Amino acid sequence: MTTKPKVKKFRIRREPLASVAAAPAQPAPEEMRETLLRKVTMGGEVSSAADVESEDDIDSIRKEGLTGRQLRLARRLAQKHDIPATSDFDAIRQLRKRGIDPFQRSASLDLVTSDPEETALTQLPQTLPERRMETLPSTEMAEGESPAERRAREIARIQAEISARRRKKSGLLALRLLFFVLLPTAICGWFFYNEATPQYATTSDFLIQTADQNSVGGLGGLLPSQMNTNQEAVAIQRYLQSREAMLRLDSELGFKAHFEQPWIDPILRLPDDASNEDAYKLYKRKVLIGYDPTEGVMSLEVIAVDPNTSKAFSDALIRYAEERVDNQTLRKREDQLSESRKSLAEAERLRREAQEALVALQQEAAIVDPEGVIGALRSQITQREIELQEKQIQLQALLDNSRPNQSRVDGVQGDIRRLQAAINDLETRMNEATKGEDSLASISAKISLAQADVATRDLMLQSALQNLEAAQIEASRQTRYLARGVEPVIPDQATYPKAFENTVVSFLIFAGIYLMISLTASILREQVTS
Repeated sequence: MTTKPKVKKFRIRREPLASVAAAPAQPAPEEMRETLLRKVTMGGEVSSAADVESEDDIDSIRKEGLTGRQLRLARRLAQKHDIPATSDFDAIRQLRKRGIDPFQRSASLDLVTSDPEETALTQLPQTLPERRMETLPSTEMAEGESPAERRAREIARIQAEISARRRKKSGLLALRLLFFVLLPTAICGWFFYNEATPQYATTSDFLIQTADQNSVGGLGGLLPSQMNTNQEAVAIQRYLQSREAMLRLDSELGFKAHFEQPWIDPILRLPDDASNEDAYKLYKRKVLIGYDPTEGVMSLEVIAVDPNTSKAFSDALIRYAEERVDNQTLRKREDQLSESRKSLAEAERLRREAQEALVALQQEAAIVDPEGVIGALRSQITQREIELQEKQIQLQALLDNSRPNQSRVDGVQGDIRRLQAAINDLETRMNEATKGEDSLASISAKISLAQADVATRDLMLQSALQNLEAAQIEASRQTRYLARGVEPVIPDQATYPKAFENTVVSFLIFAGIYLMISLTASILREQVTS
């Protein structure tokens, strides 16, 4: 940065020449005397010799070709030391007069003493080499050149230097971009287009359904089922992305062996005898599972270097998912059904025992219906008592005659004796049937209790049957099915790598890294130099 050229400043008073001639002469060097004579002939009075000397010092400082940063530093240093400077060059002059070097780092903090020995040791700014001087703006004006022309020439030269500096910086920037961004991007693009192994992707969609999904109407019946399905879908998604699924796929179809083939590119290929951890990292990149909670659809994408193998991997993973879905509620369903079956078996056993006890009592009494037998005896006794009353009335009627027929009286009396004997026999049988542990009444009571026990066991058996039926219905509702929406199909063209997209992504990554590093370096450089 250069400063604008400044002409010398003189303080001139317009007075007659006689007064100037009458002024006492002051001692001055030859050059100063010539300057004074030249100014006298111009019709003005100049300042003192000290002012002229200061102007000469300023001119010599101006010829040193100091930069704008150095001038600003000298001005700030003069302000700090309370030096009344009229310009930046005057500030440098006064600082040097006091023995302070404005261009040393410690000069802005420490004042140099006025001791002549220390002043002699002060290192003043040195003149620049000739080659350096040639690149700095000249302070001398060409003959016949006006200040405006010189200013225009200096501005044009500065603009040319700025343009050259900008072109140089642009060239360096382009070189850095070429080396740090474009060259790595070109290498990545060449790899994606020429060296990357083609990969085939098999896609499929499936969802988890329940048996009672359409059995309950309304929004209130749909939300719990949908919530349970979402939980199970998330569980299936995590299972398919787990090490367990990867190890099972490797044991059945050789997942690691498929990606250890020697013709696969080195970035994709697994090393020989790869560990399960390395295989699992590759598995997570090649088995992609997505889940849409709004629709409940799960999407599966399996990537392999062979289309048939890709479809085989996809079918195997879907089969694993179906088994896991079926096993999620199997234990709960089996527990419910087993308890219901146990209750039903116990009810059947108790009912069978009650029936056997009833049959045993009936066989022991040799009577199917003891109550009926007792009722028959009671009816017979009642009938015989009625007949006995009739015979007694008939006998009384015969005896009421003055001359009764003795044969008829004897016959009626015989009938009364026979009826009385029959009644006594029936009463004896009745007493035997209603009294004692082995009586018909006791047997009838036992049979009634056994019949009540059988009825109770029938109710329990019926309840157990209803519980078993409800458990079966609930188990069927809890059953989950994996319904395939889109079956996996063998791809006929390679899906990956996507060379153009990957190249663009590589360019963006390298450009972002370069931008971050350049910004960090610029900030650190600014902090260090400030």
